[in-house]
Amino acid sequence: MQDRRQSPRDKVFYGAVAEINERGSTMDCVVRNISDHGACVEFGDATRLPEEMNLNIARKGRSFLARLVWRQANKVGLAFRIMTSDTPVSDLDERVRRSEIKKRQLQQRIKELLGQG
Repeated sequence: MQDRRQSPRDKVFYGAVAEINERGSTMDCVVRNISDHGACVEFGDATRLPEEMNLNIARKGRSFLARLVWRQANKVGLAFRIMTSDTPVSDLDERVRRSEIKKRQLQQRIKELLGQG
């Protein structure tokens, strides 16, 4: 199979978060290889992924608008469209992100409890 990539990819093992819709839904994932133009990303369940998403890689301090190019089981190939941030993610940014995720989880739990009562 011919490799049609514009630049070679580096093999990596980075934790990342994919923002999969406008309402702030996220999915944790693992970046397996990356270049300036795209990445191979592994998800626990890739069946619910949209054609476009934001990929946030805290370790690199970058966020990419990505288009889904291929899908194979729980791995996908992403092509980067625009780099949306070039500044390192600070500890405060990471804590805010975790806090927002926890807030959404707690809001969902409150809805469940109110619905049962």
